[in-house]
Amino acid sequence: MSAEPAALPGLRAARTLYAALYGGFAPHPRPDAHGELSQDAYSLFYARSAAMGWLTPAREGELGGLWGMNDAAAGEGPLAAFFQVTLTEPAEGRLLPVQPFLACAGDVMARLGTLRLDAVKVLLPEHDADADARFASPSSLRTARALLDTLNWFGDCDPRQRVAARITLDGLADPSIGAAAPALWHWVREINQEVFDCESWSEDDHLVLPPATAFEVEAGHHRVTFRGTLAEWSLDALGWLAAFLADLSARHGVHTPLILTADRLT
Repeated sequence: MSAEPAALPGLRAARTLYAALYGGFAPHPRPDAHGELSQDAYSLFYARSAAMGWLTPAREGELGGLWGMNDAAAGEGPLAAFFQVTLTEPAEGRLLPVQPFLACAGDVMARLGTLRLDAVKVLLPEHDADADARFASPSSLRTARALLDTLNWFGDCDPRQRVAARITLDGLADPSIGAAAPALWHWVREINQEVFDCESWSEDDHLVLPPATAFEVEAGHHRVTFRGTLAEWSLDALGWLAAFLADLSARHGVHTPLILTADRLT
């Protein structure tokens, strides 16, 4: 891998969204004599973000988009790729754009080669719960409207693609994720969604991946782990689930960054 993810000083001010993809990666064969790529992970992520309207141009006074480009690289080691952006939307009452972020990363990897995704780590910056919420369960639990509006996308997933998964949330130095865990487990089971059928939660059996940033090394760790079944093992489904858990966490008093890690169990 030609680059390493940058350290994250001033995390609260910068609101960095970061993803590390672990597994095997095989670049596509190239027909030219040298087999060299004309584009890399950084340039392809930039181009895809711009094409989808997700990129905020790096010019003073620019509006629109979800993030500004920071860094990206892909390789063939256990850390197959990383992507890092700075969110440009306000933190107040907005859903974290994890699903488009991971979808964009997946598009880039598919353009570069074939990824066997074994595990994912996502840094979820601090934010308030999405203010645009609606009732999402018979007992009047509420969650972000945008999350519920996208559920039909997963409604007809091939049942053969369902997979057991382990999801760990790390509150780093802040212990509030532990206090919120029982309520999160209840909400994930109660809210009308079929993306993640959560069977249990625990304060052990965590998925711990190597630190990807200096920020992780310097912080403490307060972790909770959820086990269940995902509608499919994809960056798309994991992006939805990460945004969902971040929104629920914010509704239960977690207002500091979280690190979500996920792996498949079968």
